[in-house]
Amino acid sequence: MQHTQSVWPMYVTLKKVEKQIGRWMSESWELDQVVPASQDAPAGASLVLLELFLDERASYRLNLDMDNPMLYIVCDEKEDGTWVPAAISADQNVAAGCLEGDTPVLNMVMPEAIACWIEAFISEHGEVEICAHRRKHVNRRKEVAEEQRRH
Repeated sequence: MQHTQSVWPMYVTLKKVEKQIGRWMSESWELDQVVPASQDAPAGASLVLLELFLDERASYRLNLDMDNPMLYIVCDEKEDGTWVPAAISADQNVAAGCLEGDTPVLNMVMPEAIACWIEAFISEHGEVEICAHRRKHVNRRKEVAEEQRRH
């Protein structure tokens, strides 16, 4: 299965890891394999889509401009505690929203091929201006600090 301009299917496998923390054993989930769906599916892999959305272009740009751009694998947690990959996103806001809602998220460094693909998507559909609205009291605090430094 090949990727398109806005969807890149991936096979994702997870593994459960047991670690000893002090005297206690702790279980956690980690990424095992993430491979393009154009290759053969690893045993036990889930087919998960990395889908790009026009309204998330500003977030993609922020991610690509980081030293280590990331992909976020959103998981469903079954009743028995097993995690199952459900979606992949390049938008850290999606990952943060999932984490706030207690939805498990794993992350990985973005492969160069995917970074290039996202860059092409942004170029094709146009850059979105990134605007950070600063609160007035933050600006006022800065002005007061500068004034105090001058005196």
